[in-house]
Amino acid sequence: MSSSPSDTATPAKGFRIPKVPFWAQILAGLVLGVVLGWVANTWDVAWLGTALTKVGEIFVQLLKLAVAPLVFFAITISITNLRNVHNAARLATRTLLWFMATSLIAVALGLLIGLVTNPGSGTGLSAKDAAEPDTQGSWLDFLTGIIPKDVITPFTELQVLQIVFMAVVVGIAALKLGEKAEPILKLGESVLALLQKALWWIIRLAPVGTIGLIGTAIKDYGWDLIGSYATFTADIYVGCALVLFGVYPLLLGTVAKVNPLQFFKGAWPAIQLAFVSRSSVGTMPLTQKVTERLGVPKEYASFAVPFGSTTKMDGCASIYPAIAAIFVGEFFHVDMGLKEYLLIVFVSVIGSAATAGLTGATVMLTLTLSTLGLPLEGVGLLLAIDPILDMMRTATNVAGQVVIPVLVSAKEKILDREMFAHARSFSIEDADAPVGPRPAVTQEPVTTG
Repeated sequence: MSSSPSDTATPAKGFRIPKVPFWAQILAGLVLGVVLGWVANTWDVAWLGTALTKVGEIFVQLLKLAVAPLVFFAITISITNLRNVHNAARLATRTLLWFMATSLIAVALGLLIGLVTNPGSGTGLSAKDAAEPDTQGSWLDFLTGIIPKDVITPFTELQVLQIVFMAVVVGIAALKLGEKAEPILKLGESVLALLQKALWWIIRLAPVGTIGLIGTAIKDYGWDLIGSYATFTADIYVGCALVLFGVYPLLLGTVAKVNPLQFFKGAWPAIQLAFVSRSSVGTMPLTQKVTERLGVPKEYASFAVPFGSTTKMDGCASIYPAIAAIFVGEFFHVDMGLKEYLLIVFVSVIGSAATAGLTGATVMLTLTLSTLGLPLEGVGLLLAIDPILDMMRTATNVAGQVVIPVLVSAKEKILDREMFAHARSFSIEDADAPVGPRPAVTQEPVTTG
C-alpha cells in the first residue's frame, strides 16, 4: 500500500523560543530593576531590597574575581604581541598621545558645563551630608603606589596600577628574551584565553546583574535624593553625551574618515555592557572583540584595549572630576580661578590611571580635590549618587577605548575599512566567535611634518 503525501511529508519543526537580543535583555533588566527598586523603596519591602543588593553585589564580585589575572596576562601578552606589528613604538606613542588629547577635550567640556550651570548651588544639602571618604588619593600615593612591595599583595588587594606595572615589566623582559620566553608566553596566552572564556559566562549574567545594581540604587537613594542632585547629575550625563555622541563622532569623521554611525553599530555591545556593569576592565574582552570587528588589527587591538581599559577614562577621570570639583567648591563657598582650573586639567590628563578601570572614581576625585586644596568631605556628598553617575561615565570610558584604536589604525593605514563598513552589533552568544581572516598587518611609509 502506497503512502499518502501526508505520510511522507517532512514533520513540522518543533517550536523554538526566539533569541532575545542582548540589548533587549539589558533594557528589560534596567526596567525591571527600576520597578523593583521603587517597590522596595516606596513600601519598605526589606526582603526585596536585600535580594536586589545581593544580586548586584554577586555580579560585581564575579567581575572583580577575574580582574587581577585578566589585567596582568592581557597587558603582558599585548606587549609581546607588538613584536608582530611593524613600527610598534610609533603605534604605542600615537595611542598614548590620543589618549591624552581626548582627555584634554573631555575635561575642557566638563569645566565649561560646570561653570555655566553652577551644580553646587541650591542643592538643598547641608554640611552634615558631607563625610570624608575611606579611600583617598594623593600624588605621593599615586607615584609611589605604582611599584609594588611584593608580587602577591597587588593581586590579593586588587591594586590594578601595580599589576599593570608588573605586567609591563614582564612583557618587556619577554620581548628582550626572545625565543627563551616562548614557553611562558604560550602558557600566558592559554591562561588569558581561559580567563576570557570564564568572563564571557559572567558577561551573559549582565541582565540579571543589572536588575540588582539598578534596583539597589533606586531602593537606597530614591527619587527624592536624585532630585537633590538634579543639576549635577544632568551635567555629568550631558558632558558624557557630548563626548560620546559629539566629540568621538567628529574625530571619527574628520580624522579617521569613517562613518560614525557604523562605528556605533559595531561598538554598541561593549558600550551597553559598560553602562550596566560600571567596569571598564570587566568589559575588556567584549571591548577588544568589537574593536577587532571594526577592522583594527588583532595584534594592535590586543595592546591598545587592555591599556585603555586601565588608563583611558574620559568619563571617570576627565568630565566627572572637573564638574565635581566645581560642585564641591561652590558647596563650601571656595572661590576658584584660572590656576585651579588649569590644575584640574593637569590632574585629569596625567592622573587618569589612578581610576584603574574599576567601578567608581573616588580615588581620582580625592586626588583632584587634594591637589586643589578643596575639602575632601565633599566626596561624601557625591558618593550617594555615584552609582547612577558611574553608568554613563563608564560607557563613555569604553567608547573612548574603542575610538582611539580606530583613529590610530586609520591614520597609520592599517584599518581594514571593509570590515569596518560591514561591522554590526552581534548577540552575546556569538561574541566570542572568531572574527575571521584579515590581511596581515603592514604599514605604508608615513611622512611626518
